Amino acid sequence: MTQELIDLKNSILDGRYADALGIVDELEGMSTKAILRQIKSYLRILLIHLIKNQLEQRLTNSWAASIRNAIREIKEANLKYHKNSYYINQDEWENFIEEEVIEDAIADASLEVMNGAYSQFKLAEIVDRTQLMQTALSFLTLTYSQSAKNLPMAVAEVLMQLPGGEDWKLGRRGD
Repeated sequence: MTQELIDLKNSILDGRYADALGIVDELEGMSTKAILRQIKSYLRILLIHLIKNQLEQRLTNSWAASIRNAIREIKEANLKYHKNSYYINQDEWENFIEEEVIEDAIADASLEVMNGAYSQFKLAEIVDRTQLMQTALSFLTLTYSQSAKNLPMAVAEVLMQLPGGEDWKLGRRGD
């Protein structure tokens, strides 16, 4: 990106404004790509923990913390700099998950679910994708409706609805 900034400066100084605008567009594209990569990374973490929860029917403190952190980071990264629009709109998550994230999440989760008892191929067969998607969307919806201050409590309320959530709420450790 440093070279692009140098080129941008030189284009402006030389009065080549069309070139400068082209470089600005390129920088904007690079920035958007980096943000989407960051969102995808946190979304993969969310899905991995939701897959473990679904198949192991429990919720550990560390899984809950990872889910909460992933949702908080997704909320922050998804909000555009002028804070009135999003990189991924609420109605785009399902397609984004299906096209960009779910297969990698299943492959990564296969290493962790029941201590690696399933290959990624077997895990792909047994994961209830519909339930996984509904659960993920219930968390992601919070990023649009809750303030940063209220988000942790709203996430906790959804966590309590997951398998093992009642034990987690009561402080019975699942770790």
